[in-house]
Amino acid sequence: MMKTIFLLSVLTVSAVAGAGTELGIDGKQFTINGKPTFLLGVSYYGALGASKDFIRRDLDDMQKNGFNWFRLWATWGAFGNKVSVVGPQGKPRGPYLAKLQWLVAECNRRSIIVDVTLSRGNGITGPVRLQSPEALRRAAKTIVTSLMPYRNWYLDMGNERNIRDKRFVSTEELAKLRKFIKGLDPDRLVTASYVGDIKKDELKTILLDARVDFLAPHRPRHAKSAGQTAAQTKKYFELMKQLGRTVPVHYQEPFRRGFTPKRWQPNAEDFLADLKGALESGAAGWCLHNGDQKDKPQSKPRRSFDMREARLFDQLDEQEMAFIHQIKVIIPKTAAKDKSKN
Repeated sequence: MMKTIFLLSVLTVSAVAGAGTELGIDGKQFTINGKPTFLLGVSYYGALGASKDFIRRDLDDMQKNGFNWFRLWATWGAFGNKVSVVGPQGKPRGPYLAKLQWLVAECNRRSIIVDVTLSRGNGITGPVRLQSPEALRRAAKTIVTSLMPYRNWYLDMGNERNIRDKRFVSTEELAKLRKFIKGLDPDRLVTASYVGDIKKDELKTILLDARVDFLAPHRPRHAKSAGQTAAQTKKYFELMKQLGRTVPVHYQEPFRRGFTPKRWQPNAEDFLADLKGALESGAAGWCLHNGDQKDKPQSKPRRSFDMREARLFDQLDEQEMAFIHQIKVIIPKTAAKDKSKN
């Protein structure tokens, strides 16, 4: 009897998920339910530490302002708040894994895409974890099997995987992990984010050896960065054409406010220029990255890094909100321009 009830429960969840939102890829673009769609997102790293009320209100504001995607870490633990869905060896942490399932289901209903990111960590966003290939694979399995019915999310197998510290994930390990994940869920989209602009040799190994489904480069953070995004995107497509495999370019973590405020603090115009450069050059997605304010007491506002006391949209500052209020002006104009070229 219990087995029958469990089976009916699984079938019910699968049916609901199947009727929801599906992320796909068509050439250089992402698709949502088969329709080519630019992923316009926002960092939402510590979401699993926020209340459900905060999350629902933030999701309302995301949709109202044109966002259709956000980035969440499955291994987040900043400011003493460990909300990782897996432990150091990749085993599930019940309360937070259940919260992730609820959130992905809510986003499935709303047609929002979720980036679920794994990171081995370097001690800044929680303790070092998932150091062995087995632990990383176990974490991936925990997440993939738990979220199997939903098609509105993808997995970043290793945040900034090329940094040579505790976060490092080799190309060989990525290739094996991708194969393992595809064995569990053949159509699940996976990537591995990369810090800096990807050079040709490294691009070759990511595309042809690790075979990620799309690129997720984290571009340099300086005052000239926004003005270089369009040219860098075009360069990626030229290099991919030479290599014989072209995938989407997804800017999931650009510059942000509060990162190096004494050296450079981007404003609304910088965000607009970067987004416009991504759109006009054919990138598939872009993110309003946000985080803690390193030059302020207790690093506040912490924005998406800590949403226990205040939700994300109540922590964004005037420049970030000024940018958000102009998004709907930029995207329709660029889309119309691109359409006229075809």
